[in-house]
Amino acid sequence: MAEDFFQGYKGAGLKMLMKFNVRVWGQAEIETSRGKFAGTVLPRSENDDDQHIVIKIITGYNVGLDIKTITSMKEVGYKKANYKIPEKEFPYTPGLPKVKLIGTGGTIASRLDYRTGAVIPAFTPGELYGAVPELADICNLTTEKLFAVFSENMGPEQYKKLAIAIGKEIENGIEGIVIGHGTDTLHYTAAALTFMIQDSPVPIVLVGSQRSSDRPSSDAALNLIHANYTAAYSDIAEVMVCMFGPTSDEYGFLHRGTRVRKMHSSYRSTFRTIGDTPLATVSRKNGVTPIKQDYNHRRKDRKVKILPYFEEKVAMIYYYTNMQPDMIDSLVDNGYKGIIIIGTGLGHVNKPLYPAIERAVKKGVHIFMTVQTLWGYVHMFVYDTGRDLMAKGVIPAENMLPEVAYIKLGWVLGQTNDPEEVRRLMLTPINDEITTREPYNGYLIYQGGVPEVEDFIRKFHK
Repeated sequence: MAEDFFQGYKGAGLKMLMKFNVRVWGQAEIETSRGKFAGTVLPRSENDDDQHIVIKIITGYNVGLDIKTITSMKEVGYKKANYKIPEKEFPYTPGLPKVKLIGTGGTIASRLDYRTGAVIPAFTPGELYGAVPELADICNLTTEKLFAVFSENMGPEQYKKLAIAIGKEIENGIEGIVIGHGTDTLHYTAAALTFMIQDSPVPIVLVGSQRSSDRPSSDAALNLIHANYTAAYSDIAEVMVCMFGPTSDEYGFLHRGTRVRKMHSSYRSTFRTIGDTPLATVSRKNGVTPIKQDYNHRRKDRKVKILPYFEEKVAMIYYYTNMQPDMIDSLVDNGYKGIIIIGTGLGHVNKPLYPAIERAVKKGVHIFMTVQTLWGYVHMFVYDTGRDLMAKGVIPAENMLPEVAYIKLGWVLGQTNDPEEVRRLMLTPINDEITTREPYNGYLIYQGGVPEVEDFIRKFHK
């Protein structure tokens, strides 16, 4: 029994469990000064304090109870949990489309490790079918675990391997691609694949989840269902991100890979198209419903351009007041070949940076300007600041999102270092990373608290 107690509990917390003879994984009824609780006693993170008992209540959520408030505990049952979902061979159904699910890691392929309290990559792609059997009704799915990393560890090496792997799948006749990916840098990968995989004849859908699969509010299953349906049946043959639309599970959005960004740290509806509208909605009831009519259509041929290039010595600098020139000098001294500046307003930085920018450009560093506002265009010809910066060699990046500009500059410099060719490639749109205009409904931010917005929220959706 001692082994059960030592699953992360120590000090006062351990003494409390021993006092009332309650084990980790025991179903317990707990009286506290704040009321009665019932649930399964969970292991503690080994790095946490010793002042709390953690239980999983009937709703599936975890509650931490301060031991100072506990007056009694009673174990009424015991069943050690098994959070491992067994892999199942995906069934083959004649007539259904062939879809390839490529696993890279992230929350959509994760569970909670109660030893550390962290969400860790745990599910193989085969296990995803064990967790979401509805996928078998949509397509004939094959899986490959290409990586098992959190998205912050994705980078050029992974982008290039993904692009090459997807190219081979397309050549071999696959009818749709789904990529399971962590959400934190999913939009970087979507941009990279848009540039590295051009003129695809099939949909390429990146999908993630904000909440791990063992949580009752997880969005993993529905996002996977929407993504696989899109890959199997959508006429939109582009690199897309598929995630929740509203905070409810009513439908998902399909975002173009160059105009999407993660905009909230924890909402399930975190991904938003910036400066435009999403490509489409997707739901089990209505399928894929296009919002935009201008998109690349699915084709039957197997032709695709795979351009897996990337120069890693590219950086982004988010300008802040009183930024010192050594920020730029240090990048130049360390051999960086390209810099994306995320400037204020229409594309501005302070005057103390001017000499450093001049030095960088003279040494062959390519510098492009984006804006911190995210929505809108760089307009450096309006004020003297912008005109001065252009005269020193800074190039406006139109309305490219900063992360997209960073990815594109790395991709361009992976192919050429010629200044004119770099400029031409950067400012020639591949797939709406630069648009000629932003639609009137491409910028919508509602401010809560005002009557008309509150009425809208109550009437429609959050």
